Amino acid sequence: MAACTGAPSDPPMQQSSPTKAVRVVVKGRVQGVFFRDWTVEMARSLGLAGWVRNRRDGTVEALLSGDPDKVDEMVSRRIPVGPPAAVVTAVVPSPAEPVSPDDGFHRKPTA
Repeated sequence: MAACTGAPSDPPMQQSSPTKAVRVVVKGRVQGVFFRDWTVEMARSLGLAGWVRNRRDGTVEALLSGDPDKVDEMVSRRIPVGPPAAVVTAVVPSPAEPVSPDDGFHRKPTA
């Protein structure tokens, strides 16, 4: 009896779910306006992993990781609008290393 080894972990299974990660710095009136909690809610609703935090320079920084279409939606459609009290003047994206979906999406302490 020959054992079939390796079949469950063949690379084609991994190719069916590509992952994209983007780090964004959000500028404008984005602190003290529920921006981080809103970002957590939006990211979780899209099934993204990563984190969000305030920065001492008055910006908000986030790492968004997951399905490329969902990451793009967050970066190009949701974050530029933000929650109602926010006034976003710029979203500066840069590539990042993906994080595990098991990490979920959470707030980090101010940096």
